[in-house]
Amino acid sequence: MTDLADLSLTEAVDAVRNGDATATELLDACLANIDAANPQVNATIWLDREGASAAARAADAAVRDRKPLGKLHGIPLAHKDMYYQSGKPCTCGSALRRDFVPDVTATVIERMAAAGAFTFGGLNMAEFAQNPTGHNAHYGDCHNPWNLPYITGGSSSGSGAGVASRFTYAALGSDTGGSIRLPASACGVTGIKPTQTRVSRAGVMPLSFSHDNVGPLARTARDCARVLGVIAGHDPRDPTSARIAVPDYEAGLDGDLRGLRIGLPTNHFRDDADAEVLAAVERATEVLAARGATVHRIALPHMDAVLAYGGIVSRVEGAAIHARWMREAPQDYAVHLSARLYGGYAIPGAYYVESLSRRGPILKAFAAEVFSAVDVLATPTIRFCLPTLADTDIDKGPPGTEKRFMAVSDYTRPFNYLGLPAVSLPCGFDANGLPIGLQIAGRPFAEARILRVADAYQRDTDWHRRRPPVLAAR
Repeated sequence: MTDLADLSLTEAVDAVRNGDATATELLDACLANIDAANPQVNATIWLDREGASAAARAADAAVRDRKPLGKLHGIPLAHKDMYYQSGKPCTCGSALRRDFVPDVTATVIERMAAAGAFTFGGLNMAEFAQNPTGHNAHYGDCHNPWNLPYITGGSSSGSGAGVASRFTYAALGSDTGGSIRLPASACGVTGIKPTQTRVSRAGVMPLSFSHDNVGPLARTARDCARVLGVIAGHDPRDPTSARIAVPDYEAGLDGDLRGLRIGLPTNHFRDDADAEVLAAVERATEVLAARGATVHRIALPHMDAVLAYGGIVSRVEGAAIHARWMREAPQDYAVHLSARLYGGYAIPGAYYVESLSRRGPILKAFAAEVFSAVDVLATPTIRFCLPTLADTDIDKGPPGTEKRFMAVSDYTRPFNYLGLPAVSLPCGFDANGLPIGLQIAGRPFAEARILRVADAYQRDTDWHRRRPPVLAAR
């Protein structure tokens, strides 16, 4: 019998709805994989087995009683451990919040619960969501299920590794400089960073007020469309959330790319990239072209400004959020994180204000020039084949390690400053058996379009269906 945890999220929802599986069986399948593989992967921080079992039984009773069922009914989920849930722990991957138990619940968790899902655990993450690799000095590094010594990508490391390892059918991550897309790429799953303001951030640990995004990692583009459709939309608790209507993302997944113009950037997103990675992305665009898309080479404007201003904004805002703790308990931060935060305090306020004030005009100019010529951009998610945890450990590594560490997010950070939606999906494997990610980005609020492209690609490929070796014994 096929492991129930191998089902995609939407397949699992259908199985529960049709009586082919129960929520209890889905939960048991996920927990069995956790018991078998988590000692190697280290993707979880806490689990609530008893509460999850009760929630699964309640979901099964609702099916038996023929009650109305939501779009996520009966699905057990674990999330990056920075989403507040009243009465449950929320460590934020830190020593400072090791014993923190919030008394509020994040809006996105409430919306998923209202759609029938239930949460059974908190997933490992970079400390306070501030590194791109998956290192964590307090809870242990997260390991890549495809090749254990290698990075998972961060900061949503446990979300990427947990979805890939069949510990959960989907997981919420957060994305301030690539933290959904990086682990999606490194772990061979699908993850979407929506447009800035598309999803409420109420009840979610902040990192950068101007760059933070909430979004899902899951097995497929359709799974991401399902979850995004549940969590997106205006929230009175988050006055920054957009009041734009949420489309039916799944309805647009028709596989038809006729007339779609795909842009392959000729600058920045090729700089210092590994040939193996570029070749995989080129092959992926050929698959999309076979479905009717056309591929165009395009130079992207204003990239120097995007990179410079984006770095200033995220560093200053992160430093501001942590100012009190940095004064009171700097010793409780990992070395690399305290060093990053101290640097934020040295940036002049005028630079920060300039960076914010230029954001709107740069986005307007970028969108006008780029999206008049193409409909989406296709790039690698990570510009090189994945490095090991040892090679990117800036707390313990030799001088120069920081450069490799920071370069992991070179190709994701620009879309945070611009606020554009972007999805990462697997498009191949490197010589070390590690996934390579394809990043598709679009104009503001074009989530439906980029998900349609990702889904069309997954109709003709099977990278997203493959099981990592850490599950070989199961």
